[in-house]
Amino acid sequence: MSTPPLSLTEIAGQKLNSEQIAYLEGLFAGLRNRGLSFGDVLPNPAAGPARPNLDDLIPEERLKHELHPLDAYPLLLQHAAANQAPDTECTFRFKWQGLFFLSPNKEAYMARLRIPGGQLHSFQLRELANIADQLTSGYLQITTRANLQMRLIQPKDTVEFLRRIQAIGLHTRGAGADNIRNLTCDPTSGVDPDELIETLPITQALGQFILNHREFYDLPRKFNIAFHGGGKIPTVEDTNDIGFRAIRVARKVAGLPVGDALVTEQIVEGVYFRCALGGATGHKAFARDLGVLIRPEEILKVTAALLRVYIANGNRGDRKKARLKHLLEAWTIDQYLAETEKLLGYQLLRIPADAKAAAGDPQPALPSHPHVGVFPQKQAGLNWIGAAVPVGQITARQLRRLAEIADLYGSGEVRLTVWQNVVLPNIRDAFVETAKKSLVKLGFDWRQSNLKSGFIACTGNSYCKFAGANTKGHAIELMNWLDRRVQLDQPVNVHFTGCSNSCAQHYMGDLGLLGAKVKVSGETVEGYHIFVGGGFGKNQAVGRQLFTGVSVDALKPTMERILRNYLKHRSPGESFLAFTTRHELGQLQELLGAE
Repeated sequence: MSTPPLSLTEIAGQKLNSEQIAYLEGLFAGLRNRGLSFGDVLPNPAAGPARPNLDDLIPEERLKHELHPLDAYPLLLQHAAANQAPDTECTFRFKWQGLFFLSPNKEAYMARLRIPGGQLHSFQLRELANIADQLTSGYLQITTRANLQMRLIQPKDTVEFLRRIQAIGLHTRGAGADNIRNLTCDPTSGVDPDELIETLPITQALGQFILNHREFYDLPRKFNIAFHGGGKIPTVEDTNDIGFRAIRVARKVAGLPVGDALVTEQIVEGVYFRCALGGATGHKAFARDLGVLIRPEEILKVTAALLRVYIANGNRGDRKKARLKHLLEAWTIDQYLAETEKLLGYQLLRIPADAKAAAGDPQPALPSHPHVGVFPQKQAGLNWIGAAVPVGQITARQLRRLAEIADLYGSGEVRLTVWQNVVLPNIRDAFVETAKKSLVKLGFDWRQSNLKSGFIACTGNSYCKFAGANTKGHAIELMNWLDRRVQLDQPVNVHFTGCSNSCAQHYMGDLGLLGAKVKVSGETVEGYHIFVGGGFGKNQAVGRQLFTGVSVDALKPTMERILRNYLKHRSPGESFLAFTTRHELGQLQELLGAE
C-alpha cells in the first residue's frame, strides 16, 4: 500500500511559505521514490534528556525550545521581504542576529556588532561608514564593551545589513539576549611596554571558538568575558562574569619579590592568568577570585568548562536571578571550581596558601585616564595615540577620516576601548604631531583631561525604551559646563546610565548618574540619582547614592558644587575616590551639597 502524500503548512507553529512547502514536498517525494519513510528510521538510543513540558517554562525559555533563535533566520527573511515589524516573539529571537527592535521609541532596529578585542581595520571602517549612510542613521556608537552599535535599520534592510557586515569579516551573531557578549581585552595588546602577555590573540581565538559552538548560544542569561594582560589601559575585567588577569609568577630574589610579581616556590616561573567569577556591577557585584592559576594555553578549554557549568546550573526559571552572580550566591566558589574540574578531567593549579595574601598583585601606578594620550610602544620608533570620542558617538564622515588617519600615519588599524574611545597604534615618531592635529580637527581629542576624558554614557532614551533620561545629550552638556568652571588636578570618572541595567556601569564611577523621572512643581521631568565613590581593580568599590531625584535643570549646578566642595575639603592631592571613601554618607551629603 503506497504512502499518501504528506502535506505540511507549518513547523513548530511557524507558517511555511510556498517555497518552503514545495521544498519539503519534493524531499518527501524523493524519499518515497526510494521506498523510504520515517517509519524506517530507528529511534536514537542516545537521544538525551526528555523534552521539557513547554507549559512549565517561562516565556523566554519556551520560545528557545519551540524554535532555537539561531534557526529563526527564515523568519527574518520573511519580515524583510514584507518590510514587517516583528511581533514579541520575533523581537526576542532576532536578538540572536544582533538586531534589537527599538519600539516604542522608533519603528526600526539597532544592530550591535561583535568585534573581539575591539580591533578594526581601515577597510572595515570605510564600509561601516558606507553602511551607516546607506542603511542606518548615519552615525555609530562605541559601547562600553569596545564594540559598535548602528541604529534605525528598517526591517526591509536587515538582511542586506547583515550580509554587508559579514562581508567585511565582522559578525552580529549572539550580540544580545542569552549569549556571550563582545569579548574585551587590552586595546594596546601587542604594543604596550607594560603588558605581561598579548591578550588580543587569545580573545580572538575564544571568539572564533564561541562562534562555532552552538551550545554557547543558549545561556540562562547574558554573559560577559574580559581579559587584562597588564597593559596601561584598564579593561575592568573584575566587572565581568568571567575576568582573566595576567600575572607573573616569580621566585624570590634576596628574600624580596620581583616587581609586582606573585612570589611562589611551588609553581614554575612564568605568566599565568588569575580568574575571577560573578562580576555584574549593575547588581553591585565584583568578580570573586577562583583561587587558581591558568596557563595561557589552557584558556579556551577552561573557559568552555566554566561556561558549561553555568549553562547546566544557571537559573532558567527567574530572569532576574539568572546571572552567574546569582548562582554563586547559592554555591560556594569552591563548588563551582569542583564542577568545572569535573568537566576538565584534571585539577587546575592552586595558588599556594602562603601566596594568597598577594591576591591584589600590586600594579604599577597608571597615568591619569590612560586611554587618552600619546604613549611610546614596545617597538622602537612607534607610538599609540588614544583619542577621546565624546560619549562614544561617531559619524560616518568621522569614521572615514579616522580610517584615512590610520592609513596615512599608522598601520591602518584602530582599536576600540571599554571607555568609549579609540586607540591608533603604530604611529611613527615623525608622524605623531600631524596625527595629533588631524584627530583634533576631526573632533577627537588626544589631550588628556582630568574631567572630559572620564565621561561615559549609555544610549539614553533617544533610542532605548528603558532609559529615564537623554544620557548622551546631558553628558555632553555637563562635560562642557564643568570644564569651563572647575579645574581638577586628579582624574574623575563620570558615568551616565539611563536605567538600572547599568550599561554605563554607574556603580563603578567616581560619580555615577542613574536616569530617573523627577517631579518638579507637579510636573514630571528627566533627572538623575547621583552616586559617589565607585571604583574598580585595586580600588574596587560600589558607589553610594548621594542625592536622589536631581532634575536636569539642577544637575549642572549640583555637580559643580560637588566637585568644588571636594577640592575645598580634601587632603592635599587626595583623589575623589579616597575622599569619598573616608567619609560617611551623611557627612558627604553635608560637605558636597553645601552652597
